[in-house]
Amino acid sequence: MLALLIFLGGLLMVVFYVINTYNALVGLRNQVKNAWSQIDVQLKRRHDLIPNLIETAKGYMKHERDTLEAIVNARSQAMSSQSIGDKAKAEGLLSDAVSKFFVAVENYPDLKANQNFLALQEELTSTENKIAFARQAYNDAVMTYNTAREVFPNVIFAGMFGFAAAQLFEVENAAERQAVKVSFH
Repeated sequence: MLALLIFLGGLLMVVFYVINTYNALVGLRNQVKNAWSQIDVQLKRRHDLIPNLIETAKGYMKHERDTLEAIVNARSQAMSSQSIGDKAKAEGLLSDAVSKFFVAVENYPDLKANQNFLALQEELTSTENKIAFARQAYNDAVMTYNTAREVFPNVIFAGMFGFAAAQLFEVENAAERQAVKVSFH
């Protein structure tokens, strides 16, 4: 009888451990989803600002059609990307196109003095900073989640319950890792 009680007590402890592990992994997975949604909100804000910026610049930058089209194309690709890896790559290309745009803006003093353009530039710079912070928070959440699901004995239960590894949001090349720099001195 005592052996049965000890066995049932041990089984109950294992059941509670499994439930606790499952609930902890669900919570961490939801933190990853929330962190991704914060990135998504900032990326949408960025995508919404770019057409206004281009529209403001069009009148001044008549000879920069390729630069403006590159931004439009990169924005479209970024907006249509679905997976985290594809989105990271597309956003890197968009950042590169925006950087080239701001280099080209240097040749247009009237545009640099336009109050509408300056306000949009400030909004975009602010958004870029928010994206960087959101990426950091997302990658931190992914690291915590992936670590929790990979440690023993959680790895056994994570596999059993279908907790897949989350993907980090990484920019592919060194040039894309640099923030967009905007300066009109």
